[in-house]
Amino acid sequence: MSKKGYVAENIECPECKSTHITRDYERGELVCEDCGLVLDDQFIDLGPEWRAFDIEQGEKRARTGAPMTYTIHDKGLSTEIGWKNKDSYGKSIPTRNRAQLYRLRKWQRRIRVSNATERNLAFALSELDRMASGMGLPRNVRETAAMIYRKAVNKNLIRGRSIEGVVAASLYGACRQCNVPRTLDEIANASRVGRKEIGRTYRFMTRELQLRLMPTSPQDYVSRFCSELKLPGEVQTRAIEILKQAANKELTSGRGPTGVAAAAIYIASIQLNHRRTQRQVADIAGVTEVTIRNRYKELTEKLGIDITL
Repeated sequence: MSKKGYVAENIECPECKSTHITRDYERGELVCEDCGLVLDDQFIDLGPEWRAFDIEQGEKRARTGAPMTYTIHDKGLSTEIGWKNKDSYGKSIPTRNRAQLYRLRKWQRRIRVSNATERNLAFALSELDRMASGMGLPRNVRETAAMIYRKAVNKNLIRGRSIEGVVAASLYGACRQCNVPRTLDEIANASRVGRKEIGRTYRFMTRELQLRLMPTSPQDYVSRFCSELKLPGEVQTRAIEILKQAANKELTSGRGPTGVAAAAIYIASIQLNHRRTQRQVADIAGVTEVTIRNRYKELTEKLGIDITL
């Protein structure tokens, strides 16, 4: 019977005493087929028992598979022969049939990647996942990076360029798009290509794919730098206040956001008596001590901040 008309058992119509009661799940109604009386107009489909209290119950009662994802070349929609030598009932497969299962598993892997484009995507997306895992990037950044790379493949932008370089550029663009900024140096350290190539490929892709990305601001880096320096929340709040004052006086324009953020954190750590050395802050921010000193002097002089070293 269709989803629209399941017969409800052990229910009697109060109007005509009929037991021909139908559950209409599309409308959410409980209807008598004989007289048309609507017994309930807010009927909830409770469905089958879905709670599971162990792994075995979870596998038996699962009603869906894994969600579709752009981080797998076939979007995770193809079937896969599992590595366990067990059938659908959980029974072990006899030894005489295991050689056949091994061959089926091997051919299944081969036919999942059928042409050059899929081979490219399979390698590139596995590289993207490796880099994102090493940098601890969240799922939404990975999905966005995979989408950017797929667009580049569809527009044939990878011809003449290394797959690793395009993957790294896609990941850098996704970080900026999702407001989880990472510097080019951090991306280069996680990838197998240099900073210059990633920057060149990124500029080319933003132009060809017309990616509209706003410049990163120093505030975007403060929470991560403070966390890595093990500074309390009050230092982070004070550093953001300093950066807002600096932005109002246009002291951040034309300067590297990481250097300005590092200088603001350095000032805030001294003011609140959670001192960190310039070397410590510079190592975390990926800038030189000279940069921090220059930005530090600018901020203290122009904002009128008086601190004692």
